[in-house]
Amino acid sequence: MTSALPRTADAVVVGGGTVGAWCAWFLREAGLADVVLLERGTLGSGASSRAAGMVRAQGGTEVAVRLGLFSRDFYASQPERLGLDSGFVAQGYFMPCFSEREVTEARDRIAMQQALGLDVRWVGSDELDDLNPAMGRGLTLGGSYAPGDGYVDPPRNVLAYTAALVTSGVRLRERTSFEGLLRSGDRVTGVLTSAGEIATDRVVLTGGPTLAAVGRAAGARIPAGGARHQVVVTGPHPDLAPDRLPMVFDVASGIYWRPEEGGVLWGMSNPDERPGEATEFDWAYYASMRRRMAMLVPSTAGLGLRKAWAATIDFTPDHLPILGPLITADGPVTGVTVAAAGGHGMMWGPGVARVAADLAVADATDVVDVSDLGLDRFDEHGRSRLAPDPIALPFPETVGPETAGLEPAGPGTATAQTASPETAG
Repeated sequence: MTSALPRTADAVVVGGGTVGAWCAWFLREAGLADVVLLERGTLGSGASSRAAGMVRAQGGTEVAVRLGLFSRDFYASQPERLGLDSGFVAQGYFMPCFSEREVTEARDRIAMQQALGLDVRWVGSDELDDLNPAMGRGLTLGGSYAPGDGYVDPPRNVLAYTAALVTSGVRLRERTSFEGLLRSGDRVTGVLTSAGEIATDRVVLTGGPTLAAVGRAAGARIPAGGARHQVVVTGPHPDLAPDRLPMVFDVASGIYWRPEEGGVLWGMSNPDERPGEATEFDWAYYASMRRRMAMLVPSTAGLGLRKAWAATIDFTPDHLPILGPLITADGPVTGVTVAAAGGHGMMWGPGVARVAADLAVADATDVVDVSDLGLDRFDEHGRSRLAPDPIALPFPETVGPETAGLEPAGPGTATAQTASPETAG
């Protein structure tokens, strides 16, 4: 890790999570000789190390599918490309339907996804049951299935991008906060940090649930919020063996699950909570969602928990990424790119990172059409003109005045709590 603050850089990336770290690596791969990565804590100390690791290309919009495909392929290619990996497992991923409306929407979505090159198909209710031995039978009307979707190991992902950064020559500066931009008119000329100034004409702003605070430091409003997300890992059970437990996302309830340590890892978010940082596990909400989970996967009904944690993860009002120039009250700032994954940091992270790196170097990308993904899609209240991605966790519909940048607010945090046998049963 760099001990002295560099005085100059070809590019400075703010934020050492999945998006920021892989973006810095992509910038080096693009040929920039001197890339600096700033992290106010330590690499992966935010939501990246506490994520569930779900990686799917079954998005509800073309943007979501393209970012999902890029990210999934990147994770799968890491052993050959980097000599290390984030632990990607192609487990297969189902999205079951419980109403005729959901069936119609799923069939339309599958047609769109197939047109973009995704290996995905409709499965009827009997086939879905046969391929999901751990799931309760006769509950669904069928669903979509993508055999190539899977998951990564979040702590291993942090190790992977840390090793990739070090071996590629990115200069890492941990425990260093971003405090503002240096500008000449509408162009960036450097960044101000808690350790001094760095002269540069390229800056990429990331930060996950802290991105709104990063934006305020840069003199702009960025409608990215933070919300509590909860994940648990059950004790082991023979019915939960990996070959009996493909991944499933019950979009209606916002519950998803995958295999973990002989049990099942499942996550949930409460859309009725006020946006903000999460520091405690909500056992009451867990209890209410546990009943739904026990219906879907009956063998979980009598299982205690090995782990339970809450983390603040980011979201945008339309559940879509932010990718484009920083826009202040004075207009766009040339040389500054904003990158947010909209609550899909592990799922879209490499894709969002690659797009941000492309925009920083060449102001163009072939990964996805970014013409509608910039900050100019939001009004002064943080409302987007785009229809939201329908395949997303049930986050709040607005980011709230604090995270929209209308009032001062502290940065979001992510914490973990290990469940005790007494409370986890």
